[in-house]
Amino acid sequence: MKNLVCVKDFEEYAYNVLPRNALDYYKSGAGREETLRDNRRAFSRYKIRPRCLRDVLKRDMSTTVLGKKVSMPIGVSPTAMQRMAHPEGECANARAAQSMGTVFILSTIATSSIEEIAETAPNLTKWFQLYIYKDRELTKSLVRRAEQAGYEALALTVDTPMFGLRLADMRNKFQLPPHLRLANFIGYKATVTNEEGKLTGSAMNDLGNLFDASLDWGDISWLKSITRLPIILKGILTVEDALLAAKVGVAGILVSNHGARQVDGTPASVEALAEIAPAVGDKLELYLDGGVSDGTDVFKALALGARMVFMGRPSLWGLAYDGENGVRKILNIVKTELDYAMALTGCATIEDIKRDMVVHESHYSKL
Repeated sequence: MKNLVCVKDFEEYAYNVLPRNALDYYKSGAGREETLRDNRRAFSRYKIRPRCLRDVLKRDMSTTVLGKKVSMPIGVSPTAMQRMAHPEGECANARAAQSMGTVFILSTIATSSIEEIAETAPNLTKWFQLYIYKDRELTKSLVRRAEQAGYEALALTVDTPMFGLRLADMRNKFQLPPHLRLANFIGYKATVTNEEGKLTGSAMNDLGNLFDASLDWGDISWLKSITRLPIILKGILTVEDALLAAKVGVAGILVSNHGARQVDGTPASVEALAEIAPAVGDKLELYLDGGVSDGTDVFKALALGARMVFMGRPSLWGLAYDGENGVRKILNIVKTELDYAMALTGCATIEDIKRDMVVHESHYSKL
């Protein structure tokens, strides 16, 4: 096995070892996958303007999110059904994030439960990704469990009145492998799951039948009324919605196009961030996920207004490689790349990364 030194290496490894059913579920996007490709390409359209002759002998990558200090502005995004990548799935991923002193977001559609994560990584800074379901009692139950298990925020996904059209899953007739369960639904008989957390329908998209397509901004107020946890809205892509989010008083926005898995043709997450940050960056905390695969991507997102950057697929490739150790390797690689980017651009701390250090490539065509 060759020495794996970047996220791309781990991705290529995972492509060779994961079963087709799982691999296509993890890697695919919606429709023609134009947004999936653009999530990465868009970072290349932003150029770094390094500054010289600045003291960068001692560098500090720590930052704060929701008032809590974390070791670096690189966290783990929620991704579903991680035990398809490794037998320990989300538990291994969470332990890796804990060892790195960063934030881990657990997906509702996980193969490890809210409580399992709390038990396996007791010192982890953990958030819970939530959908508001048609069944409000199910929603309340998940919120209560997250609170009781020590989760520190709710990342409410707002871009999913239904699942997007993912052609690879349709071709494969994707199914959760029979030995796995949706762990957060065990003990709760829902419309499309039994009490063992097993899907009862013919396809994974049946799970989308749980979602409430009638949700509106009033439901954010409802969620605020039933929890003491800060709420992050995940899936905002426009200034208009960002302003509404600030108006309803949420703690933050995770600028995201759901890994390009909802509607094809949306902007890349980093492009949406560049538009949103000037409008609401002083009103709430901004985070980003989508297309991040290198420390320079993190640098660019921070310069454009993100306080924290989250990665989803890279952690899955790490799991496929070597479970907890593989995810830790991924996080360390991207952390090292960010450290180099900071040193070589004259930034000793995260606060030194300023907006004017990153410009769109069109800036140079105007000169």
